[in-house]
Amino acid sequence: MYKIIKQEGRAKRAAFSTVHGTIQTPVFMNVGTAAAIKGAVSTEDLEGIGTQVELSNTYHLHVRPGDQVIRKMGGLHKFMSWNRPILTDSGGFQVFSLAGLRKIKEEGVYFHSHVDGRKIFMGPEESMQIQSNLASTIAMAFDECPSSVAERRYVEDSVARTTRWLVRCKKEMERLNALADTINPHQLLFGINQGAVFDDIRIEHAKRISELDCDGYAIGGLAVGESHEQMYHVIEETVPYLPKDKPTYLMGVGTPANILEAVERGVDFFDCVYPTRNGRHGHLYTNQGKINLFNAKYELDERPIEEGCQCPACRRYSRAYIRHLLKAKEMLGMRLCVLHNLYFYNTMMEEIRDALEEERFASYKKQKLEGMKILQS
Repeated sequence: MYKIIKQEGRAKRAAFSTVHGTIQTPVFMNVGTAAAIKGAVSTEDLEGIGTQVELSNTYHLHVRPGDQVIRKMGGLHKFMSWNRPILTDSGGFQVFSLAGLRKIKEEGVYFHSHVDGRKIFMGPEESMQIQSNLASTIAMAFDECPSSVAERRYVEDSVARTTRWLVRCKKEMERLNALADTINPHQLLFGINQGAVFDDIRIEHAKRISELDCDGYAIGGLAVGESHEQMYHVIEETVPYLPKDKPTYLMGVGTPANILEAVERGVDFFDCVYPTRNGRHGHLYTNQGKINLFNAKYELDERPIEEGCQCPACRRYSRAYIRHLLKAKEMLGMRLCVLHNLYFYNTMMEEIRDALEEERFASYKKQKLEGMKILQS
């Protein structure tokens, strides 16, 4: 299922086989929270810019349109017309972000919908049932994401509960996958490592969940307030204690630099809202660094966002035109910017895979990071 093709230090070039196709790693998953990429980007667009995996949000789809609706429509792949792999997160992070609206208990979490205020309960079994209805390729275990600045005792208790919840998730997923009417009986389950910035808690938790033999493992609870140095340190300390024969996923991270640093430390899967969110605000990634198209200096700039880029925006349109669209609040401006940023990320992952195959990742990483600093200098 997971085959390492090449290694350079801890960095891995691998292939992960799923019922919806083989994922070439390292991979960046394009985030489509409500079964769509924000910025009017279609699944056809995603195919065109080299997207391998789309990520959707369990909590948001449960609230609207409802996972039962999606089940009746034949599952998420059919619903959104996407035949490549989909990963659904468990709703755990949304529970973390709804701190003022939630109550955590052993059985699960009681919270209020951000849409209409109605009371919702979600526990490990409910999260697995929702994700089974969505019929995603990979389901994430239901966990609690403690704050990176939480006190040690709270983190210890939280992590112990997350472990108990993972046992329940695994049992429920096995039950659901065995049902005759399950849309995707081959749904995979990834467990999640937590522990804030405490090395010993992270390591102990990694050992414990590794024993449960999930299909893959994620490092959660990072990029939520700690420094980049702390994040890299946690990854470095934790990854060696996760199974070598399973993919490792760093949740919600990050910038191109974050990704390069994490690949070097042994991470396979990434997701982040940065490329889409920044794109919608005219902040664009290039190999020379980030540019802000709202800046007046681009008003008469005839060049594409980046010379040589083959994305749909750069092949046809100038910075000046896209800037005008953004200023005029035309949807096309946001769409072109999001397409460019996602293309940049997807292409960077392809370059990383090529560099690893050719045993030149270290030099590629150095060159890429130095190049992206040009506009900041």
